[in-house]
Amino acid sequence: MNQSPQADYDVIILGAGAAGLFCASTAAKRGRRVLVLEKANKIGKKILMSGGGRCNFTNQFVEADNFISNNPHFCKSALSTYSQWDFIDLVEQHHIEYEEREHGQLFCVHSAKDIVAMLKTECELSSVEIKTHCDVNNVTDSKSDAHDNCYRVEIAQGPSEPRETRTISCHSLVIASGALSVPTLGGSGIGYEIAKQFELEVTDLRSGLVPFMFSDFMKPLCERLSGSSLEVEIRCNGRAFTEQLLFTHRGISGPAVLQISNYWREGNEIEIDLLPAFDASEWLLQAKRDKIKTQVKTFISQKIVKSLTVELQSLWWPQLAETPLLEFSDKQLRSIGEKINCWQLKPSGTEGYRTAEVTLGGVDTNAISSKTMEAKNQTGLYFIGEVLDVSGHLGGFNFQWAWSSAYVAGQVV
Repeated sequence: MNQSPQADYDVIILGAGAAGLFCASTAAKRGRRVLVLEKANKIGKKILMSGGGRCNFTNQFVEADNFISNNPHFCKSALSTYSQWDFIDLVEQHHIEYEEREHGQLFCVHSAKDIVAMLKTECELSSVEIKTHCDVNNVTDSKSDAHDNCYRVEIAQGPSEPRETRTISCHSLVIASGALSVPTLGGSGIGYEIAKQFELEVTDLRSGLVPFMFSDFMKPLCERLSGSSLEVEIRCNGRAFTEQLLFTHRGISGPAVLQISNYWREGNEIEIDLLPAFDASEWLLQAKRDKIKTQVKTFISQKIVKSLTVELQSLWWPQLAETPLLEFSDKQLRSIGEKINCWQLKPSGTEGYRTAEVTLGGVDTNAISSKTMEAKNQTGLYFIGEVLDVSGHLGGFNFQWAWSSAYVAGQVV
């Protein structure tokens, strides 16, 4: 690629998160002069907080079905170009100890700091320049000729006022600014603003991988059960996940809930199977045939945590609380069993971007090359990571999208 000499850098990357840092090192290994601008006080803040501080950096089983996008095929090219195995190989090269947990999730054994240190080392080895405490005030595009774009980025730099304001130029501008989720860790909407500035569509945005809240009878119930958890199957809009559900003082959370939140829309009901892959109605009816004389609550507590069973009793059979199971009618037992396998609830909402792990929606992938992450209508402008309309399930998939999209962009900027 022929580059005219007037730009300060070949590549400027906005955002020193997973995607930004990995794209920076990938590009710099090709001899590119790379500058990374980060508004926070340090790099990789979201990485450091992820996975309970252990960073679920990828997953053994990565497929397109693990991602949500208006174009479900968009992610395939990048994921196949740079796979989970490629990133695992890099982790092993840096002698980072990791472990596999359920559902193929890979976590650092020691700390998420290991991943940040690895990315920092990769950048240092290739002479990437990183500036923190940088706010981007303005981005402009100056076409020097028909074949060469030059982007000018005006920044305000420094931890406190007065801040230095300067303009820096580059040939390729990469937007790795993340999204709206967890603003305390650097989430912002600047990537969407830049996309709109260059006439790229942004799809509807909403919080994803986020706990549910309730405003009806479930709110005090969840408060009473706060801290209790159990494995459930949770269903909504044709999707289902079998993982742990956790009651909180605000509502319900845990992996199962976070997963299904990606498919829930305001006003939807969710269905919770408290005994997944188990016919609760037949179990109760068989207990009656076996002439079980204990209370239904006591019998159900064999399989469902007692504190929850007490709450279910007050909801579903309060008038029969003292009645032995043997004296329930078949219809009554069948009704309880059906509710155990399909507890229908209507969340009032989610906890929103404050606690959401991802932002659903983003820069419309129809406007982006799936092979390079370059905007189709704007030479030299790239979007990678969470700012795009690609969101992964819980389990390391969002990090893998960061690595894969960053790599393919880093190969061409």
